[in-house]
Amino acid sequence: MEQNIKFNELVNRVDKSLSILEDKPEESSESTVRTLWHLAAGNALSVQRALELDLPVLEAESLEKLEEYIKLREKGVPLAHITNRQQFMGIELIVGKDALVPRKETELLGYAALGLINEIAENKGAVKVIDVCTGSGNLALAFAWHQKRTIVSAADLDEKAISLAKQNNKHLKLESRVNFFTGDLLEPFATDEYFNSVDVLTCNPPYISSGKLESMPDEIISFEPSMAFDGGPFGIKILGRIIKEAPKYLNDGGWLAFEVGLGQGEPLLKRLEKNKNYKKFRTVKNETGEIRVILAST
Repeated sequence: MEQNIKFNELVNRVDKSLSILEDKPEESSESTVRTLWHLAAGNALSVQRALELDLPVLEAESLEKLEEYIKLREKGVPLAHITNRQQFMGIELIVGKDALVPRKETELLGYAALGLINEIAENKGAVKVIDVCTGSGNLALAFAWHQKRTIVSAADLDEKAISLAKQNNKHLKLESRVNFFTGDLLEPFATDEYFNSVDVLTCNPPYISSGKLESMPDEIISFEPSMAFDGGPFGIKILGRIIKEAPKYLNDGGWLAFEVGLGQGEPLLKRLEKNKNYKKFRTVKNETGEIRVILAST
């Protein structure tokens, strides 16, 4: 009974002291306290996983740890940085300050690309995938986890992000089918092994315009690497490159799939439709009808 009272007290406290970001819909005052409660008991879990389990009884020492975790969260430290866990497409990932925390909205890209991968797997067996701007490796690892016929090569410019991705690779025991490389976009794959041979090429690029960075929430700009969301003056610097370079790597009928920011979908789709290298197009919209994912086939 006392622990229930304590839990409710903390939920009310967090509700008054914390602003939840819109791009983290899984978080709430209750889910935050529940997740940190499990952490204080010695269980590092994602929010989603913590919601599935009963609350453990906390001894005095653990309650002190819980108070420390709550204070960190109230200072704006991302919940996933405190727990070092985030769920993405049903997979528990290790996360941290070295890469962008995977967002729920990126699952739109993940599941759309996985749909293509599954279609190809049914028709030809092994599926060859490249994922760039891989960050913590969330997309690359999710593809391999959900489709056993997938072979994934992934890259990121940031060595620290790749180190984190490799931790996740080992954590999920996918090292036989997923390989991570450090390099600028498609540079690590500029060999005959990859030219004109890739079935699906995915990218969740930085797409926030540089001028908007200062107005971003402190929880993002102060704790997550700016390299992961700074998309240049207009937010489409990386997207422009990937659209131009991808056809060299895709096989006949291969797919490029990437996430776009709010308002970028329509102009980028028109740009793709004018590119003679691409023949078929699909889009995925969010709940408000905004294009958030574009898929284009050679």
